[in-house]
Amino acid sequence: MLSKYIFTAILLLSLANFTSAQDTYVISGTIRDSINTQAVAAAAVQVKGTGKGTVTRDDGSFELKTSVKLPITLIISSIGYRTQEFIVTNNSSALSISLNADNSYASQVVVTASRIAESILRSPVTIEKLDLKTIKESPAPTFFDALENIKGVQMTTLSLGYKVPNTRGFAGTTNSRFLQMVDGIDNISPGIGAPIANAVGPTELDIESVELIPGAASAVYGLNAINGISNMKTKDPFKYQGLSIYQKIGVNHVDGKDLSPSLYKESAIRFAKAFGKKFAFKINASYSEGKDWVANNQHDQYFDVGNKTNASLAGNNPAADLINRYGDEYNSDLKTLTLGGKKYDVSRTGYLESELTDYSIRNAKVDAALIYRFNSTTSLSYTYRLGTVSNFYQRGNRIRLDGEQIQQHVAELKHNNLTLKAYYTKENTGGEGSFNMRPLGENIDLAFKKPTDWYNDYTTGFNNAMAAGSSIANAHDQARAFADKGRYVPGTAAFDSVKNQIIHTNNWDTVGAQLLLKSAFVHVEGQYDWADLIPGVQLLTGFNYRKYIVTPDGNEYVNPSSFVDVKQTAADFYYYSYGGFIQGTKKLLNDQLKLTASFRVDRSEYFDPKINPRIAVVYSPNDNNNFRVSFQNGYRFPTLFEGFAYVNNGGVRRLGGLRVISEHLNVFENSYLNTSVTNFKNAVNADVNAGVNQNTAIQNEQNLLTKSTYDYLKPEHLNSFEAGYKAVLFDSRLFIDVDYYFNIYDNFIGQLDVTQPYKGTIGSANDSSAYYVYTGGKQVSKYKMWTNSKSIISNQGVDIGINYNFYKKFNITANASYAALAQVTSSDAFTPAFNTPEWITNISIGNREVIRNTGFNIVWHWQNEFYWSSPLANGIVAAYNTIDAQVNYRIPNIGTTLKLGGSNILNTYHTQYIGGPQIGGLYYVTLVFDTNFKAK
Repeated sequence: MLSKYIFTAILLLSLANFTSAQDTYVISGTIRDSINTQAVAAAAVQVKGTGKGTVTRDDGSFELKTSVKLPITLIISSIGYRTQEFIVTNNSSALSISLNADNSYASQVVVTASRIAESILRSPVTIEKLDLKTIKESPAPTFFDALENIKGVQMTTLSLGYKVPNTRGFAGTTNSRFLQMVDGIDNISPGIGAPIANAVGPTELDIESVELIPGAASAVYGLNAINGISNMKTKDPFKYQGLSIYQKIGVNHVDGKDLSPSLYKESAIRFAKAFGKKFAFKINASYSEGKDWVANNQHDQYFDVGNKTNASLAGNNPAADLINRYGDEYNSDLKTLTLGGKKYDVSRTGYLESELTDYSIRNAKVDAALIYRFNSTTSLSYTYRLGTVSNFYQRGNRIRLDGEQIQQHVAELKHNNLTLKAYYTKENTGGEGSFNMRPLGENIDLAFKKPTDWYNDYTTGFNNAMAAGSSIANAHDQARAFADKGRYVPGTAAFDSVKNQIIHTNNWDTVGAQLLLKSAFVHVEGQYDWADLIPGVQLLTGFNYRKYIVTPDGNEYVNPSSFVDVKQTAADFYYYSYGGFIQGTKKLLNDQLKLTASFRVDRSEYFDPKINPRIAVVYSPNDNNNFRVSFQNGYRFPTLFEGFAYVNNGGVRRLGGLRVISEHLNVFENSYLNTSVTNFKNAVNADVNAGVNQNTAIQNEQNLLTKSTYDYLKPEHLNSFEAGYKAVLFDSRLFIDVDYYFNIYDNFIGQLDVTQPYKGTIGSANDSSAYYVYTGGKQVSKYKMWTNSKSIISNQGVDIGINYNFYKKFNITANASYAALAQVTSSDAFTPAFNTPEWITNISIGNREVIRNTGFNIVWHWQNEFYWSSPLANGIVAAYNTIDAQVNYRIPNIGTTLKLGGSNILNTYHTQYIGGPQIGGLYYVTLVFDTNFKAK
């Protein structure tokens, strides 16, 4: 019986195959470039509505067997050309098909600029985009690194795994002026106040595109987006299904200059599946590890900040404050000693950064998304992200993040023109023991010997050396050796034991260095597009609400209520903000003129509401030429750290600028500017060394002290004007984008160094504060307080970018960005740090298929020198240039791509900020298997 059924099945299959063979026919032809008539190899040829397809040979010819009844539609696609459709009515003769070149830039659609889909050519503001093809062909080690080659972007590298993008000036290691999103979700670390690069963002397999707006966007996004926005868009599991695997093996430190040659490894996996048209899910996971770049700047900052007492010992300074040595800081670890009848500044010895850490880095992250479509217009999704990272971060000091964890829950509802989002983000830096380098170095020294004992021993050692006939310089060397006798030595068991104890103790003042943050926030937002209800006008409205939940750690953050009720010490405290916007777009003159106007109101706790308007005009006389001009107003509210910081870091407290956190200390009302304190001490020491009595010298020089008149924090304010031009020329082979901007800032938020006397009211009738200030130590309190600059600052710049498909599939992309301070209206105790090169340029040349299935890309980057200023260090960042390159080979039959490449392939070491790591070459090979692979 079974054999009968098998025979019947075989017969039926044979008849089906015979019938199919009878109906099968061949379509053949040749595909060429419409301009130069060159053959287009490896073009995809597909029968529309079926999975049947083939690719063209090297001579552009193809043959395609199909049984679909004529007429049929062929879809032709190839890298560098527009996807085109051709109707075939008979197969009697070979086809001759011409493809039109496509500039991928010109055909892009963006959402981030106006929160609605629109052509990149007609965006009301400057916007850049990295699409999936560009990301795949970039020689940068990761898609996040590739942001550095976008027009107008400046990258600041804190670590191999922690890079901070910025646009249009005022860069920093914690860029709270730049909003970073993933699928429209803020990627910020709540306690740090900025994203930790891509530590909890998309993997290399799940990224679809990146949209970036250089400059202000707070009129639509609020939430401090005054320096720019990046929005990383991930792949839709309905569209990108199947299994993908990614493996990268690289090597850095190839010359053994700072560390031995080290492997860098990154692995990722993605799986997505759709069940019909209703439900889909995706899962991503990745893990990377390697050895970081080393920060080892041993420049002495003592004289840079105006100290002059040790001028006679400039070559052998006993108060040397080396940038990447911690525990020797001039502003907290320094004491003025009388040695041999003269005044000398002396600091503790400290430890180099390389003695305090092993430079290992790791990043493990996973995310999952579930999407359910009720119908074609309604969907509900949930996304979970979890990232754990160990790398290096910098705010005021260099910080080792070790096991920093961020998790995020996102729910989103879409219904017709309505979008609602709610998400919760939580961080925990506890993990394996994150720590601050500076208190670690300081407190290892303190664990060895208390300051009073150490300085007494130093004095004894100096006097003994002088009595033995040593020179002053040698006497200082011998004094330090005498005071340091028995000091903890890096690499010993005793050193490792005390270090481990300190990095797990959450008290930076005298005994610990642990960074312990457990902050979180809840965010809700929504928007509605009224276009269907209001003909002729596209009207968009939206709102957002955010609430921070801060768990006090007693060091980084304290509950302000605990100042009046100690029972509140361990209780969580909260900080909220909310806002809403309306945006209208109207097209006139047969759609040649597009007017966009936005109006936004934001309010943050402790501040009055602020209004952010934007108006933009785009004029397009034809499809290929587009002119734009815009003006907008923006505000930036203080971050959690800027408002609530309460960190006692080695005798210098970093103090939040909100009245609720700092008023009880009276520091804003009664303190001296540190610059004036330095000048005062220099003058007194010079007088004493010239034979003047110390008290007399203090009285004579106290007029050099300047009282601080700075106030509690206010929101930072920006007015921004922009004009630009986008064009597609030479039959879509050339894309040009030019923009000019002019910004005016006031109430710029920054840190100010002040000294508060232990007793006395500055300016009172019996003011004795000068004596306390000169004595220092426990007679004063030192602060880095967050406040606002009194200057009005303007900056301007020009960005130019071109993309040219100049020969066959060869493509050249070039951009140049000019940025400069235009004016600072008045002298200020602190001028906001511009921290930006005047010129940044990128030039790349590539061919997606220079020979069959093989492409390459080379990128040259150059930027000129610039001045960098930060709480850690100031100085000139040297100009540098780098070359990145990659070659890739595609194996369509098994859906695999092999890429061999490197960043900074000439291994020219450079830094991107003072105190940062020396960045060398990274060389890698990447293998990607992707079931979504398509022959190209």
